[in-house]
Amino acid sequence: MKTTMKGLVYGGPGKIELKEIPVPKIEKPTDALVRILKTTICGTDLGILHGKTPSCQPGTTLGHEGVGVIEEIGTGVRSFKKGDHVIISCITSDGTCEYCKKQMYSHCEDGGWILGHLINGTQAEYVRIPHADNSLHHIPAGADEEALVMLSDILPTGHEIGVLNGQVKPGDTIAIVGAGPIGMSVLLTSLFYSPAKIYMIDLDENRLNVAKTFGATDIINSGKEDVVKKIMSETKDGVDVAIEAVGVPATFDICQNIIRPGGHIANVGVHGKSVDLQIQNLWIQNITLRTGLVNTNTTPMLLKVVLSKKIDPNKLITHHFKLEDILHAYEVFGNAAKEKAMKVIIEP
Repeated sequence: MKTTMKGLVYGGPGKIELKEIPVPKIEKPTDALVRILKTTICGTDLGILHGKTPSCQPGTTLGHEGVGVIEEIGTGVRSFKKGDHVIISCITSDGTCEYCKKQMYSHCEDGGWILGHLINGTQAEYVRIPHADNSLHHIPAGADEEALVMLSDILPTGHEIGVLNGQVKPGDTIAIVGAGPIGMSVLLTSLFYSPAKIYMIDLDENRLNVAKTFGATDIINSGKEDVVKKIMSETKDGVDVAIEAVGVPATFDICQNIIRPGGHIANVGVHGKSVDLQIQNLWIQNITLRTGLVNTNTTPMLLKVVLSKKIDPNKLITHHFKLEDILHAYEVFGNAAKEKAMKVIIEP
């Protein structure tokens, strides 16, 4: 096996470079070495690039999503073997700490969101996965592996932090603010719970039209219409669930202003600066506000749903690139409106 590989290395705010770097090695008995077959770019990666995540140090290989083949395992790995095809979870879990026992894997005391953040990630030819038994998922033979890249992060994130935290239930009127990959994942997984009305709100007309084909009943272009005025006029007292899927103050404000008494606000977006919480209006409304980082505890269930073809994550994929072209892939993903980009697939 070769000793060096290509990987996308973070060099500080605004700097990324595809470089020749050492192939990772097994460091602990619970590690697995995975050869990447397909990976992708997340909005969180753009956040790191733009300096939104100072905890990510220069020199880190980016990426926390992907599917691959196990090349080597540590002596302590029991559930996987060389040659197994796997989904890489964006969350690393030791399975034994206090938080893991509560299924709060994102707060694992020896894991959490570390891939492409605190340790080297998946936008490379190989990646080392700590706590492999709890941080990988078997891919059944014949499955569409490209579609399963969406199970690394965005589908469980949309489902857990948007839909479940928002307590979407049959008959609800819900609003999803942000029609990017995460907002679309919220939309797809909200359909499990049969909401009566789904508003999708965004500035991008193309994405809104795509959302309509995915199941949104109503679309609002927030650059052309007053979202709050329109929703309040149509619902009288607001929506049952407002899901923030962007991570900027303006979209959080929309959610605060369209929620009905007793409603739920679920914040999925990654915020880089503070928002203005309108507590003087909300304290009397009996609302619930929930935030969160994905735990990936619903990934096994979502895998079954995808394999049964109840939802099709392939809908989210718009572009394909080779690893050599990853810098161009970042440009395309970063200019999503112009490029009509949703999720990109990158293959070494």
